Amino acid sequence: MIAYLDCIGGAAGDMLLGALLDAGAEVDLSAFELQVERGTAERHGITAVTTTVTGAAEQPHRDWGTIRDLISAASLPERVEARAQEAFKRLAIAEGRIHGIEPERVHFHEVGAIDAIGEIVGVALALESLNVDRVICSPLPLGRGFVKAAHGNLPLPAPATLELLKGAPVHGVELELELVTPTGAALVAALAESYGPLPRMTVQGTGYGAGTRELEPFPNVVRVILGTEATTGTVSLIEANLDDLLPELAPDAAAACFAAGALDVWTTPVTMKHGRPGFVLSALARPDDQRAVIDAVLRETSTLGVRVAHLDRVELERDHLTVEVAGEPVRVKIGRLDGKIVNLAPEHADCERAARITGDAVKTVWARALAAAHEVAA
Repeated sequence: MIAYLDCIGGAAGDMLLGALLDAGAEVDLSAFELQVERGTAERHGITAVTTTVTGAAEQPHRDWGTIRDLISAASLPERVEARAQEAFKRLAIAEGRIHGIEPERVHFHEVGAIDAIGEIVGVALALESLNVDRVICSPLPLGRGFVKAAHGNLPLPAPATLELLKGAPVHGVELELELVTPTGAALVAALAESYGPLPRMTVQGTGYGAGTRELEPFPNVVRVILGTEATTGTVSLIEANLDDLLPELAPDAAAACFAAGALDVWTTPVTMKHGRPGFVLSALARPDDQRAVIDAVLRETSTLGVRVAHLDRVELERDHLTVEVAGEPVRVKIGRLDGKIVNLAPEHADCERAARITGDAVKTVWARALAAAHEVAA
């Protein structure tokens, strides 16, 4: 499942959590002796979910190590813990850089409170509840002004927020208000594999999470759009005939194409002019990645040009599940046709990793993962 975070009014922990709950997620924070109080608010005519984490009598300042141990002791699902830990890790690194101290020595203030821990873990739990494998985020709006914090009056966007959003597309709005909080920025930075427009996908559900204030220019909400990868679309076929490239360099060229976003890459033996043996390097790419893949072929091979054709591509609906083989997680790709599972394929890289740890043969891990997936998906 893909989750697209449409950060219309910015991003904060309570907004992200509210959007996921509105989309159908279930969250249990009893391991932290916390509850999520859910309400509703109207923002420009849109009914959105509000959230408040309750149950903690004290809100102490904690360092990163304490928070890390607190999350580790909660016996969370592996992916939930990894996502939550990654968010706090990024936050610790950002705070440490801003204040000139080592991340391990960072003492969190506002975001170290138990309610923020509940929001970060809650979002990770919500994503797991919805079986979200990929998170993509929209560009983020940033306001101006100042915010009162433990260190004093900080300029907006807060320094830690900007540090966390390095590499993310942002745009300024004429509001003296904090639209993206450090907690929200940490979650987005830790979870999003990419930023940009809504990807091609089949929509499965939506949810809206409300911010605490009503804004005049636009709804103060985060919208989450859930979906599976689209089953039809146009792809570019990029090809080059090669008869003077060292064969040892072909795998490097293929790897460069994959790194540039190619969906698939292969070579085909051919007989070139004058009877010389050669091969055709072929790559499939989505339209948005076409130029980057072309550049990779031109840069990594000896060709003086490429040819490009545009093809219709029909795909199965795709999803993932994770199974355990001898205690090691292995992801399994699911292919559906009209909602019915027609293909299960363990991720080879996960099988290789599990085999190295367990000492079993890769084919043994692969077979066990496939059998476990059949049981879960039945």
